[in-house]
Amino acid sequence: MSGSLKGTRLAAALATVLTLLVATAACGSDDDSSDTSAKSGSGDGAFPVTLPHKYGSTTVKSEPKRIVTVGLTDQDSVLALGKVPVGTTKWLGDYKGNIGPWASDKLGKAKAPTVLKDTGTGPQTEKIAALRPDLILAVYGGLTKSQYQTLSKVAPVVAQPKKYNDFGVPWQEQTEIIGKALGQEGKAKKLVGDVEGDFKEATAKHPEFSTSHAVMATPSDGLFVFGDQDPRSRVLTGLGFKLPAGLDKVVGDEFGANLSKERTDLLDTDAVVWLTPDPDKGKAKLHKNPLYGDLKVVKQEREVYIKESSDYGNSVSFVTVLSLPYMLERLVPQLAAAVDGKPATKVPAAKS
Repeated sequence: MSGSLKGTRLAAALATVLTLLVATAACGSDDDSSDTSAKSGSGDGAFPVTLPHKYGSTTVKSEPKRIVTVGLTDQDSVLALGKVPVGTTKWLGDYKGNIGPWASDKLGKAKAPTVLKDTGTGPQTEKIAALRPDLILAVYGGLTKSQYQTLSKVAPVVAQPKKYNDFGVPWQEQTEIIGKALGQEGKAKKLVGDVEGDFKEATAKHPEFSTSHAVMATPSDGLFVFGDQDPRSRVLTGLGFKLPAGLDKVVGDEFGANLSKERTDLLDTDAVVWLTPDPDKGKAKLHKNPLYGDLKVVKQEREVYIKESSDYGNSVSFVTVLSLPYMLERLVPQLAAAVDGKPATKVPAAKS
């Protein structure tokens, strides 16, 4: 099929849906101005509200009723704020409506969202349009400018923040951005404060974290480490850990990178958290790698292994205002056992 024919069909589909949107849209227009700060009225529920992002800014004119989340974890913030999206974008796990167990109680009796897919060429624009959204959230995402412009023909789009790498927005800002978009800025700040309280409680109980270094990694494709702008690494720094010196230089502007043989030393920290398809097999394979198996982090059993496809593993990668309490309850005891440096102290199995 030629590019022009595809474009004609997409335009026709969008035109049909946009006709329906005229009567139902509750949310305003998009504004690609140079505004650099979010603006709102005198308090929660005050509209219009303008939110800056990577491609300009977007104005939400009134309370959104039909929300589609293109950002891979944005649904958790929406649910935490008491709304249920009409559409979500599949990422990790096989969950109804793409809502993890840490958030399922927020669904209540509401209909589960339609789950969309990113097929590798971007969001499913026609299917998104068919859901008649009045707001599209792509905060934890990596929209291209072209994808943003296309989606903006369907409904106002809040894209990823400009000052972070794609998929690099901190969970606190993700929650607060979405809170502003929904007219619930005050509630969003309280939700953030409550979860930050969980971090403070953990660091107070484990002051040893603040004098330790740690890193998150996965052996799925070589020895892949997550950089300082990745939400998983921010969990560690939020608990007081420092990341290995030199990690930023290796990762660059990406969320993570495969280590060269010369930089395997970056894994020789006080604790290394491995996300792996099979913890037992992954551990055995890693320990056979002489570049890794001879490091002190291995000899002193400072490792934490997490099955990446488990609910716990998915929560580690989600890093949202709803997944974090669930994850911290499981991760903190494991990190505490790892950083003591005593081989006799076994890292406990994660709480189911």
